[in-house]
Amino acid sequence: MGELIQIRDLQAARERAHRQARHHHSIERALNLMRENLTWAAERLQTAPVDAHPELLERIEKLAATIRYGMLMLAEPRAENCANNSNRRS
Repeated sequence: MGELIQIRDLQAARERAHRQARHHHSIERALNLMRENLTWAAERLQTAPVDAHPELLERIEKLAATIRYGMLMLAEPRAENCANNSNRRS
């Protein structure tokens, strides 16, 4: 009976790890796209007329904030796993 429970636990852990990996990959793809958009906006800012600057600067600020948030999202599971692993060792 204990072996069946262990197998179920292992399967559940594998499924969780797979979901987390897919989630991580999706966030990374989104971050890369936002970085490309940020680069485009920064390049456009150099050549755009002055009246277009406020809109471009706002876009740059929003992209930078979203990228920071995405990077935090990627770091959270690792920090949580580290905390969980250290609790298990105690």
